[in-house]
Amino acid sequence: MLQVAKLIPQGQGLAAVLLKRAATVTLDWDLRQKSRFEATDSLGRSVGVFLPRGNVVRGGDVLVAEDGSLIRVQAAPQAVLRITACTAHGSPFDLTRAAYHLGNRHVPIELRPDYLQIEPDHVLADMLRAMHLIVNPVDAPFEPESGAYASHGAHSHGHGHGHDHAHAHEHEGHNHDHGPHAH
Repeated sequence: MLQVAKLIPQGQGLAAVLLKRAATVTLDWDLRQKSRFEATDSLGRSVGVFLPRGNVVRGGDVLVAEDGSLIRVQAAPQAVLRITACTAHGSPFDLTRAAYHLGNRHVPIELRPDYLQIEPDHVLADMLRAMHLIVNPVDAPFEPESGAYASHGAHSHGHGHGHDHAHAHEHEGHNHDHGPHAH
């Protein structure tokens, strides 16, 4: 098993050609928030990751193996709830309000300019729908915010996320009342 004890956040300082040639490992959020785990990279190698406690592995980070080889981390698409504002009866501020309420519940949340993402939770989905937000289940990479005091630094928004799910089914599951008393 190939041992990994070093992580380079977002591959900073590495030449693009090295990143392009690096093996990859695709991991979901559940695994990426652990400091010790096993995985298999794109070359079929078994990799044992032993990072300092408290480290979170992000999509775009680069793991450095004991033999010096580089392994680029890809965030695996997983089941998430994508939360968007209702363009007919709401405003983009509704997302800010939703982020506040989710944060109060200490829910891992991915903050994006035009949507939020959380792990599936039907109780939270119902609460958000009651707040006149649109909640759709999608499969997408999940990169929740780091805590305000996290040592790994703030989550970088410079890496790609799959946006091929964009608004095709925006009102699916959007079941609040559109009557005159709504916003």
